[in-house]
Amino acid sequence: MEIHVGDITRMDTDVIVNAANKHLEHGGGVAAAIVKRGGQIIQEESRKWAEEHGPISYNQPAFTTAGEMKCKFIIHAVGPVWGEGDEDRKLAEAIRSSLLLANDLQAESISFPAISTGIFGFPTDRAADIFMEEISSFCIEKHCQSIQRIILILFDAGTLDTFITSFDDHFKKIR
Repeated sequence: MEIHVGDITRMDTDVIVNAANKHLEHGGGVAAAIVKRGGQIIQEESRKWAEEHGPISYNQPAFTTAGEMKCKFIIHAVGPVWGEGDEDRKLAEAIRSSLLLANDLQAESISFPAISTGIFGFPTDRAADIFMEEISSFCIEKHCQSIQRIILILFDAGTLDTFITSFDDHFKKIR
């Protein structure tokens, strides 16, 4: 696992994860940046997905092509809005289901943003701990059949520091 600060839309991984809403309307945050960089085709494919399958859930993300971006696919994962209830479980499901879908897509690499920590208000430190737990469990349980690299690409230095602290704390416990 790698942790970096940067722009997820510039990642050269097979998959990038979009922090989406359940209707796949990409109007703000990471979602808007992805459509801006990759092109309107991403929004068009997302609308088609939503029309055919209905709203997406925490444990069943959608995927589209990546338009003009370097990656092959975008996995659209719904993260919880802070205060709606059962947020920890929902975030864990969003992370785990994204990893499983990337594996099904035969992806060798995947980049995640800090899902739900922006406009959805999820506390960054809590999200970081959930990411560490889900990613390590996923790999320990040997679900990583195709995935060789998991990258957390974070928007700012403060979030990066929080995730690095969580990483250090988590892996001290499992050694």
